Amino acid sequence: MAADSLFAGYKLEKYKTPDKLFKFGIRTRIACTMATGKTGRVLIVDDETDVLFALKMLLKTEVKEVITEKNPDNLLSLLAKEKFDVILLDMNFKSALNTGNEGLYWLRQILDKDKDATVILITAYGDVELAVRSLKQGAYDFIVKPWHNDKLLETLHNALQAKSGKKSGKAAIQQHTTILGESEAIQDILYKIEKIAPTEANVLILGENGTGKELVARALHEKSFRAGKPFVSVDVAALTDTLFESELFGFKKGAFTDAKEDRKGRFEAANGGTLFLDEIGNISPAMQAKLLTVLQNRQVTPLGSNTPVPVDIRLISATNEPIYELAAKNLFRKDLIYRINTVEITLPPLRGRGNDVELLARHFAKVYAEKNHKPVPEFAPATLQKLRQHSWPGNVRELQHAVERAIILAEGNVLQPQDFSFSAMELAPATQAIPAFAADASMPLSEIERETIRRVIEKNKGNISKAAKELGLTRTALYRRLNKYDI
Repeated sequence: MAADSLFAGYKLEKYKTPDKLFKFGIRTRIACTMATGKTGRVLIVDDETDVLFALKMLLKTEVKEVITEKNPDNLLSLLAKEKFDVILLDMNFKSALNTGNEGLYWLRQILDKDKDATVILITAYGDVELAVRSLKQGAYDFIVKPWHNDKLLETLHNALQAKSGKKSGKAAIQQHTTILGESEAIQDILYKIEKIAPTEANVLILGENGTGKELVARALHEKSFRAGKPFVSVDVAALTDTLFESELFGFKKGAFTDAKEDRKGRFEAANGGTLFLDEIGNISPAMQAKLLTVLQNRQVTPLGSNTPVPVDIRLISATNEPIYELAAKNLFRKDLIYRINTVEITLPPLRGRGNDVELLARHFAKVYAEKNHKPVPEFAPATLQKLRQHSWPGNVRELQHAVERAIILAEGNVLQPQDFSFSAMELAPATQAIPAFAADASMPLSEIERETIRRVIEKNKGNISKAAKELGLTRTALYRRLNKYDI
């Protein structure tokens, strides 16, 4: 997600001049690779040839060497002969039982062989609970199929940096987020992060889609005293009421039909660290009540158990919903807002950041030119004017995708206005970004979202990628909503 938003991984630079307390610059994992040269040997273990090929093509320009292996039975002999900085390990292989437990088995085998091995598990969305369990057993992180390239690369480079820290006998390098921009609004955000991060305050992050709420949450975690502990992110809007409790609070074996083993929930997975609840404004009143109880008591009771489990987490929440308006209409509990909102951070929309649009556009142009092996282009004056005048309802994420498309499709080395085309939804002013149907004032928000998604998919003739982009979502997030609303 790093290149999907404003933030990435370099240290905040502080300036002493009072008129510019901070100046910030984006540095993505690609820029990091360019600055330091390609490093790292990566082993990929998966029994699908297509997956091995796709990952090798993606990683070969990012790391020094990529080795692939189809048969996990060859793992131990391979590890006996060679050293790898990071191992990407699938959780399911073509055995009689497709449970994900194969991944946990081979994770244990790897760590028994080398307790310092850095393993990233590759899992399907339905196995996320198992992947969370893997973190407790020593995995560095996990990624979900179908993966997002930028998120995978960010995870890999973070793992390589952590590995580098271990090799040098130092603590793993902590990532610190920065923002490219000189606008007063951005300086204020980073100042707040510096002040809030070292505290234990619960934080509510507000802002439109694409402004970088999750990365602000990560910045708060990385600059906190909990930085060495887990950061667990949950898109609660993607959870049905049925899944909400089992995902967050865990369950005991036999609690329901498919509960074949005990599983810890996200609260327990985040114990000692930070729990980030994204899109919290979308959860139902019943789930709000259950969440409030857990936050008040600081303990969870897994499904199928009567024994509460104490948890120590710092809570960070985010939403693009008008949460105070929802509370005024009794659609969101006021007492829950008090619990999640010790401190509030509101992220500015891109249209309110002035010349930051040009700075970001030039940065993304450099990133994607390098990634696609093209010369870094210039921007025609008319192009810059067009970008400055656009309302950017998708914010920085929309700008990033627009620049990426332009880099790929442009004919010359100077980006022209015609290289940037915006959909009807993107061209609409942000204040008019409402569903294209007559929504009754009493209609539940979930029904409005369902109808909006259905209409955007119809408009794009069933093309999920285009629909997700227009809605400001990743493909995975859109698939979750399709499942949630049974579309």
